[in-house]
Amino acid sequence: IRANEGVGLDAPLKLRNLVSAEDIESQGDAQYQEYLSEILKKNRLLRADDARFKRVVRITGGLLPFAQRFNDRAGNWAWEVNVVKSNVINAFCLPGGKIIVFTGIFDALKLTDDETAAMIGHEIAHAVLEHAREREAKRRLRDFGERALRNILGEDVDRLVRVGVNLMALKFSRNDEIEADLVGMELAARAGFDPRAAITLWKKMTAREKGNTPEFLSTHPSGESRIETIEEHLDEVVPLFEKVVE
Repeated sequence: IRANEGVGLDAPLKLRNLVSAEDIESQGDAQYQEYLSEILKKNRLLRADDARFKRVVRITGGLLPFAQRFNDRAGNWAWEVNVVKSNVINAFCLPGGKIIVFTGIFDALKLTDDETAAMIGHEIAHAVLEHAREREAKRRLRDFGERALRNILGEDVDRLVRVGVNLMALKFSRNDEIEADLVGMELAARAGFDPRAAITLWKKMTAREKGNTPEFLSTHPSGESRIETIEEHLDEVVPLFEKVVE
């Protein structure tokens, strides 16, 4: 599944090639180990015998065999998953396959297994699609572009340059989020989780949102836009799910 032509692994400019995959994955592992160390000191890591941890491990384990379909490197990653006691409604997967889920997402949203698979699949998708690597490459290009335009047009256009570049970056971020939604749905479907749960997941997320930040100035698609895109692609993934469970 590809949400947008020219986005993700098929990007024609191969922006990610400006940054080493090994370097990004090494950075991801270092950040993960540092974070894990702090969480352990605060005694906020769920124990291996905790039912919530076991549930996340089970669902994640169902998704991972299909990650390599989107990135050959994923087959060699040292995947890890941990659950942190926190009111934060979030989860993430760092480059190289290090996954953190916060208990707040379960406490606040009361996720089903299918919704949990959609959520974790979304985070895994960010990693296998190498969105962090792309963002770092875009940051380097942005810095180069700002310097070049400043040299051409003068210091008085600094603010205009920054605004224009930042809005471009926001658009790329929204595309990354949509692509992660769709690839996450496929991972879930192939693992035998109902991909239609992505709709109820984001409805729950949207209901928790505070304020009404316009989509144009947001790093994420609006809830309505996100759900509409998901619905448009259900015909591609529901048959994969039905084939597994039939």
